[in-house]
Amino acid sequence: MSFIPENKQIITISKVREMSPLVLAYIGDAVHSLYAREKYALSTTYKPNKLHILVSNEVKAKAQAQKIESILEKLTQEEKDIFMRARNTHVNSIAKNASKGEYLEATGFEAVIGYLYLTGQQDRLEELLSDEQN
Repeated sequence: MSFIPENKQIITISKVREMSPLVLAYIGDAVHSLYAREKYALSTTYKPNKLHILVSNEVKAKAQAQKIESILEKLTQEEKDIFMRARNTHVNSIAKNASKGEYLEATGFEAVIGYLYLTGQQDRLEELLSDEQN
């Protein structure tokens, strides 16, 4: 079962390359959050409070930084480029429960997720987000 939301507004890779990496991260954050929410809501019988705790633990910056470290060698060159652009972008804020390094790594992770979502690469998103692959 796939928990990846379907994108009906697929854009070209060249168009995505023109976008700010922080915009890609913004989209990726939403996609990753929805993925985690659907995964737990559809595969458990937990009440909303427990679901919230599980999802929060999965989508927080520290967890995303760990996730990208575990999949970094699996990224294509294009995905690595997106990750590096986002990780190296100047940000004005940092998550309250993460170091600056973790926050920047998480931003890179989210940008890769946003890139894959916007370009309609559903299978690749599932591969990188699924627990079985990591």
